[in-house]
Amino acid sequence: MHVRHQIGVLSRIASAFLIPDNHIGRATVSSIAVAHEVALMGGRAIACLNARDRNVLGFRRDLLTAAAYGVSEFLFVYGDRPETGARSDDLTVRSMLAEARGFSQDGEDGRFRLGVASGLQRLAAWKRDADFLLTQVTFSLDDLLEWRGSVRFDGPVYAGVMVIASSPMARKLSAEIPQLAVPGPIIDRIERDRMAGVEIACELITAIRDSGAFDGVHLIPVSRYREMASLLEGHI
Repeated sequence: MHVRHQIGVLSRIASAFLIPDNHIGRATVSSIAVAHEVALMGGRAIACLNARDRNVLGFRRDLLTAAAYGVSEFLFVYGDRPETGARSDDLTVRSMLAEARGFSQDGEDGRFRLGVASGLQRLAAWKRDADFLLTQVTFSLDDLLEWRGSVRFDGPVYAGVMVIASSPMARKLSAEIPQLAVPGPIIDRIERDRMAGVEIACELITAIRDSGAFDGVHLIPVSRYREMASLLEGHI
């Protein structure tokens, strides 16, 4: 019901929904199953699959399941450190991309649409074989534009934008994931105004759109999806 509510609220501003895959290292319902449910609701779903939890056989099983349920869009990621058990060394994002390409070419269900993620750094040559690209979350338009100007990629590129819901969240994120460190002025602004994180995300999304450098954004609204939907409706 929580997922259905989010989809219903965000469908006013979103063209597709990315379904996480054990994204914080904890077991969750299969992203393929949730993507199928989202499709039944009339939404366009992109199922995230991580290399961490799978060997080649398990990945092929997931592709067969996806084909059977009509799930055809994926984002392949490396995966965070697991909370339980060990990371599988049998797959990488690169090998997942190659396996999925081989599966879709030999199967009868048509070609999958495949995406990968990238930090704001040099893009590995093999990632250019993907159909779309999502960038790492950042809080700087200048950094995004500088990176985009240095990258050659033929498909759509979506900029990562995260809503910082509170100053404790900002400090925790900065301490645990240095590459996603939240700038001090943003933390200060959020401490003064609990809605500031929503407004900052909306301002960045608007600036990205106006730049014309990206095909859209990958929004991570965290717990503020209602507020983001309401605020963005007046901007897009």
